[in-house]
Amino acid sequence: MAVVYTLLVLFLAVFVAGFILLVMGAINFDFSNSEIPPGVNQPVKLRIIHIILISRAVVGKILENIGICSQVSFVRYIQGRKTLGVDPKLFIKDLWFEKVPVRIYQPKVPSASQRRGVMFFHGGGWVFGSLETHEKLCRSIARESESVVVSVGYRLAPEHKYPAAYEDCLNATIHFMKNIERYGVDPANVIVCGDSAGGNLAAAVSQTLAGGSDLPKLRAQILIYPGLQAVDFNLPSYQQNHRVPLLFRERAAFYVLQYLNGNATNLEEVLEGSHIPIDMKLNYRKWVSPDNIPKKFKVRGYKPHVLLDCTTEVYETVKRLCEPNLCPLLAEDAVIQQLPESFILTCEYDVLRDDGLLYKKRLEDNGVRVTWYHLEDGFHGIIGLYDYCGFTFPAGKRGLDSIVNFLKSL
Repeated sequence: MAVVYTLLVLFLAVFVAGFILLVMGAINFDFSNSEIPPGVNQPVKLRIIHIILISRAVVGKILENIGICSQVSFVRYIQGRKTLGVDPKLFIKDLWFEKVPVRIYQPKVPSASQRRGVMFFHGGGWVFGSLETHEKLCRSIARESESVVVSVGYRLAPEHKYPAAYEDCLNATIHFMKNIERYGVDPANVIVCGDSAGGNLAAAVSQTLAGGSDLPKLRAQILIYPGLQAVDFNLPSYQQNHRVPLLFRERAAFYVLQYLNGNATNLEEVLEGSHIPIDMKLNYRKWVSPDNIPKKFKVRGYKPHVLLDCTTEVYETVKRLCEPNLCPLLAEDAVIQQLPESFILTCEYDVLRDDGLLYKKRLEDNGVRVTWYHLEDGFHGIIGLYDYCGFTFPAGKRGLDSIVNFLKSL
């Protein structure tokens, strides 16, 4: 019995040691392949958070390889374990809008008039994120702007491919607007808001509702470092920030393909730009082009990318990337002209920076009022990290304050 016990202990020790070595090896690989520029806000804190996120992903991959659970399921499980408890200033309730789960945040302080309403769509690459991951952010927006905030728990990829997330966000917004009197919200003061992939969804929902006549017009859209196109992954911001946490260039393309097709097939073609025919790319250059980006955003380095053609087979697989409901930057001018007042937040050290800059130009060129806030020391995901695991990011708080101030101005 003692021999069996000893062997069991040795086996567990070897297993744990091997597990730790695997994790550390993967972390070291990712660590050596990442880059934090000197201008990034709080670089040491960002590095620590990046290591935490890498560790989570690596453990998930190991569990997947030994058949316990998928990596995606493990990461989602860990993300969903955050609990904040009762908020003394908010009524918080989980509801269903049709078949879509939502969490509604209503200020307890009495209001002499109807409040503004904010439909919030979380980020996470359409693959991750939930009502829980953005709970703290939604509470802050509701408290500080004294708005009713509705966070939408839309379906995630790869299980639910495009257009599932878009349809859930659209349907939840329509349901809210049709039943708005229940929540004490002014029908003329409804805003759609989202970060990253959620910013993509907010832009798509805003475009869809812009042409409708049976519902009140949206008051505004708030797009926080949104991903708005999948035509060109070689824009200046993609080249400059391709290895900057928390979103690498390759992962940005990976996530959009997961949303589109439920897999990352044709990732290399998308990254190099050989996924869309040249004639179509030339047509889109009036909207998606480095020429439309101010020169000051190219000083950190930019090399013009050679246009590559694609095969019919590849294009057939990814052609829905050209649909505005997935890539709002590709919407026609007739749609853009009808959009509501807009707020766009971008970060200097973010691969998605130029998506925001290009959309800002399109909106302004079409007569839409735009408030733009740029975090010179910011990185992708910073708004949700202004208070993460005890770490504070002043730039994230500045960004959140700018969003709240914009809401208060409406």
